[in-house]
Amino acid sequence: MARRPKGRFIDGIVLLDKDTGMSSNFALQRVKRFFNANKAGHTGALDPLATGMLPICLGEATKFSQHLLDSDKRYLVTAKLGQRTDTSDSDGEVVQTRPVNFTQELLDEKLSFFRGTTQQIPSMYSALKYQGQPLYKYAREGIEVPRESRPITVFELNFIKLEGDELTLDIHCSKGTYIRTIIDDLGEMLGCGAHVIML
Repeated sequence: MARRPKGRFIDGIVLLDKDTGMSSNFALQRVKRFFNANKAGHTGALDPLATGMLPICLGEATKFSQHLLDSDKRYLVTAKLGQRTDTSDSDGEVVQTRPVNFTQELLDEKLSFFRGTTQQIPSMYSALKYQGQPLYKYAREGIEVPRESRPITVFELNFIKLEGDELTLDIHCSKGTYIRTIIDDLGEMLGCGAHVIML
């Protein structure tokens, strides 16, 4: 006898404005419980620090989740310059502090490096899996595992503002792009280090 599915049959897409500090899976489970849905899935994890739209598919709509997962993404990111953290965001521990001293010309030059198609090595603090376990679980135990670089495309990278040691950028990119990694790499190119404080 077939098991009766838990929850009710409900189809649709919820456009959730995810709050900071909430994991994508926690948000998914809350929406699933709220609608008492028998089936639900999100369309790509956002960092707990990140805010913004997290589409959640319910019921038959989960069949279209891959299409949304494959779509381009757009982020407004603010980075703190002068500090590098182990997670490349403000949730991590500061591992290096350096003075911030660069020109607008140097910043423009380094930003241009990221535009177009490049190779990116995913962060250890990510949900990508290695031997069945998410990378962040290895990272929390102090274990670094090999990661292959992956092609990413940045269609647009726009400078918004630089106020003190806080830099804001608008980034339109392909799926699988780690904004934290872009910010960490940019900080190293500028010689001062950087990490994400708002996304």
